[in-house]
Amino acid sequence: MDRVTRLASQRAVVIFGTSSCCMSHTVTRLFVDLGVNPTVYELDEDPRGRDMEKALSKLLGRNPAVPAVFIGGKLVGSTDKIMSLHLSGGLVPMLRNAGAIWV
Repeated sequence: MDRVTRLASQRAVVIFGTSSCCMSHTVTRLFVDLGVNPTVYELDEDPRGRDMEKALSKLLGRNPAVPAVFIGGKLVGSTDKIMSLHLSGGLVPMLRNAGAIWV
């Protein structure tokens, strides 16, 4: 849990995903299209990925735990939450407040 929290707090937008997860790719693509340069951790390529995935499952209260998106060091949620925020107009202001975009 400590490693997830530490990694999530180091950048404005952090995505924990897996290389084979289409939802991880979709969320990452959305952020890139918005002008964000997210830090992406592919848990299936990290030696401690399983432990981080377990910690994320506890934080999210669901399994699978990916993608898990942190903005400004705070857990926002998975694809459904990010898409809801984007469609309601709440994602861009959140990204501005975190310093992930300036426009």
